[in-house]
Amino acid sequence: MKIITKNDPYLQDIINRGGAYDAEYLTKTAEIIEKVRREGDGALRYFSEIYDGFSPDRFEIDKGELITAYNTLNPALKEALDGAAKRIADFHRLQIEKSWFIEDAYGSILGQTVAPVGRVGVYVPGGKAAYPSSVLMNVIPAKVAGVKEICMATPAPKGEINRTVLAAAHIAGAERVFCIGGAQAIAAFAYGTESVPKADKIVGPGNIYVALAKKLVYGAAGVDMPAGPSEVLIIADDTAKLNLVAADMLAQAEHDELASANAIVYSSSRAHDLEREVARQILTSDRREIIEKSVNERSAIIIAENFMQAAEIANAIAPEHLELHIASPLEGLRYIRNAGAVFLGEYSPEAAGDYTAGTNHVLPTGGCARFSSPLGVYDFIKRTSVIYYTKDTLSSQKEWLCDISAAEGLYAHQNSVRLRE
Repeated sequence: MKIITKNDPYLQDIINRGGAYDAEYLTKTAEIIEKVRREGDGALRYFSEIYDGFSPDRFEIDKGELITAYNTLNPALKEALDGAAKRIADFHRLQIEKSWFIEDAYGSILGQTVAPVGRVGVYVPGGKAAYPSSVLMNVIPAKVAGVKEICMATPAPKGEINRTVLAAAHIAGAERVFCIGGAQAIAAFAYGTESVPKADKIVGPGNIYVALAKKLVYGAAGVDMPAGPSEVLIIADDTAKLNLVAADMLAQAEHDELASANAIVYSSSRAHDLEREVARQILTSDRREIIEKSVNERSAIIIAENFMQAAEIANAIAPEHLELHIASPLEGLRYIRNAGAVFLGEYSPEAAGDYTAGTNHVLPTGGCARFSSPLGVYDFIKRTSVIYYTKDTLSSQKEWLCDISAAEGLYAHQNSVRLRE
């Protein structure tokens, strides 16, 4: 694991980590999208045979399978998923926006209407692992927003979909579920096929092909945000328990080999102590091979002089997850501007945000927290401006309108106002 300071060039690599993709990935993704756009279900079946090893008779999963999967869940897991779903719904209901209108002295009305998008396509990964939590985090906010039809796609390796994922779809309220994976699922939602309806917006995490596909189909459908490898940054002062810091770093590193788990400490001796603790915990990890690759190739311990410098570094990195293992985390929060989610104190592990806190775990990665927000109800609504002028209102602004349109050389604009005199 690298140990670096603020001036180490590797820190700039961490800060500038987002947005770059190999042309090879881009070309392959574009080919998949174009084939699905042209050939519809035939292309989906072709890619299912290549990537998932089966050729489905039909892509849509019967709703009865979702109900059966839920009813046959382990009772403890059923209780956990039901409880998490309620907390997620309760949190996201606070994000609901309302339409509003104002009236001026002339009786004109300005306002904004808020309405849900018509149909949403949710992608849930299912290659290396199954993620029922991602089902809840993507479907429930759309449901709370009032989306009329929520469709879900997830891979089915060898024709099998994880039963817990199907149960989560039932809990969250997905109307239709399709056994389709990868960039081809994104293309199906973007353009529609004989079996898959065209979606107005596509959300959900996935591998590099899924992330690129969402970028390429934007315009045919809306998309949520770029989704890169998962990441955590932990600021740990001298009061922090290094065994907890190391455990939270490994919890992030186990996602996949491209995940990153970084920490900031205030001295070289603490950096080496943390490095040793990470190495010790790796020895007993169930996903040791994945974790070792993430820790050795994608992670670092950064030495800062104090919290203010650590906060400056954190804001530059803009991590997906930021943990503050410091003496006064609420005070420290005042200095954090850029993070997808912030976890305060030693009893707030990032795992809580992944599953049961109620906040959304679909977060901006790759530094996008500088300008993006967590997935929420606001991602599933659209706003429409409303303008109603009276004759007196138009008259009061006539000269402004004519002067500005003339300054821009748009005389038809000016004429459209003059004709109403």
